[in-house]
Amino acid sequence: MIIPPDKLSPEVLAAVIEEFVLREGTEYGASDIDLSTKIAQVKQQLAEGSAVLVYSELHESVNILPADQFNADMQEGV
Repeated sequence: MIIPPDKLSPEVLAAVIEEFVLREGTEYGASDIDLSTKIAQVKQQLAEGSAVLVYSELHESVNILPADQFNADMQEGV
């Protein structure tokens, strides 16, 4: 189930994004990007709809996924 970011308080949204960024450990190439920049990038992606907040009832957890990946997973029945 998709959770609209504006349905979360700013504090909860910030905590979810920070946890996601820290968990992901994504490689950003030759230069490191600081945590606040990564958080701002994810927040922007959520705002523009290129990423979505997804709640899993099965796992009772929230994750952030690229919107196109979420849509592809839904079409495949994952």
